[in-house]
Amino acid sequence: MPGHAAALARVVIRVLTDIGVSEYQQFFSNILMRQMPLKSKRPPVSFRASAIGSALLVTGASAFAQAAAGDVVRVERLEKENAELRKRLDALESVVKKEGLAPSSTASPKFVSTLSETTLSGFVTASYFHDTSDPPGGTSPGYLWNRRNDSFSLNKVKITLASPPAARSGEEFSAAYRASLIFGQDAPIVNSGASTIGFQNLREAYVELNVPIGTGVNVKAGELISLLNYESGDGGAANDNFSQGYQWFFTGNGPAAGVQLGYTLTDAIDVKVRVQNGLYAGPVDNNSSKTVVAALGIKPTDKIWLSLIGFAGREDSFITHVQGGSLLGGYQIDEKWHVGTELDYFNFRTGGKDSQVYSLGGWLSYALCDKVMPAVRAEFISDKDGVDINGALGVPANSGQDIFSVALTLNIKPVPNVKIQPEIRYDHTSLPAGFGKRDDRFLPGIGVSYLF
Repeated sequence: MPGHAAALARVVIRVLTDIGVSEYQQFFSNILMRQMPLKSKRPPVSFRASAIGSALLVTGASAFAQAAAGDVVRVERLEKENAELRKRLDALESVVKKEGLAPSSTASPKFVSTLSETTLSGFVTASYFHDTSDPPGGTSPGYLWNRRNDSFSLNKVKITLASPPAARSGEEFSAAYRASLIFGQDAPIVNSGASTIGFQNLREAYVELNVPIGTGVNVKAGELISLLNYESGDGGAANDNFSQGYQWFFTGNGPAAGVQLGYTLTDAIDVKVRVQNGLYAGPVDNNSSKTVVAALGIKPTDKIWLSLIGFAGREDSFITHVQGGSLLGGYQIDEKWHVGTELDYFNFRTGGKDSQVYSLGGWLSYALCDKVMPAVRAEFISDKDGVDINGALGVPANSGQDIFSVALTLNIKPVPNVKIQPEIRYDHTSLPAGFGKRDDRFLPGIGVSYLF
């Protein structure tokens, strides 16, 4: 038996030597060095179990080592194959780019990010007003908005899609766009062209581009809203008064198709020059001439702004030439008080005769708190020859008149998105029965807007 033990020990030592298990190697070496009696019986059971267990342990370790070595070989083979495939793919991409079948830049086009930068905004406005002059047919002449007497009105539903404005820069190009649609009772008056196919609900739509010349030239092309008006055509949703002033319509102008260039000279001075179809032509030109509008913006402080505007052009639809100028301005006196003004002068030339129209308007508001702000608007328009306030919006034909109006509005914002505007307005005209049956009227009512 000692011979068998010695033979087994030699086998185990050889295996342990191959895998480098030194402790067990030393143990079995000691067995070979021992002098065992010739007449001794079998080795103790404990020794045999230990020897067999050690042999099994060594055999398992050897098998695991062989499997691990096999896995390493397979991983190395896969890595080598992947490297070869990568070389082939790179070569194929180079050929595709060279042939113009794919962009040469490594950056992928960001179609989704461009869409994600587009914002959706707008408002919904409704109202109810009463005209004390009891207008014939229930329609109040010359009044904006709520021309229909004693009627609940859905005045406007506005939807605007727009990208961030083109960044002013003298180093690189940038582009933007804006498009607004208005639906509702006021749409035929405020939009680009109610009688022009394709423009019935379009308020404005243009492409904007920054050209890196100097500090950056701003270019807008498309259907552009007027530069002449102090008040916004969005009505009570944007203005401190719910109803629209006479100046906005009679000594202003609606949207028109054209091209505008803008340039910022300093932080306090900027200029805009616009060439459009006409002051009143709208989206489609009605003659071969164009109207030029120029504006000089002045902002001496962060609380004061002024806009000096000049315009001239041919309007074959109803007159020969129109030219004039406007002064718009605003002053934020403090956190509560704000004042604004609009002065307009128009000269209409028809058949060699000049007719002047001028207007004066003023706005005053006081913020009682974050949720309540009373506001007042007063305005006066003089049209001595009847070339402007004549036949439009239900105003009867006349040879001239003066109109005075004052509106007192309470702006209430119970929550940031809601604007409630109870209002009472007084109008007077020098034209006898100019408002249907009377020459003066009161218009009490209320409007509400939800802005999103």
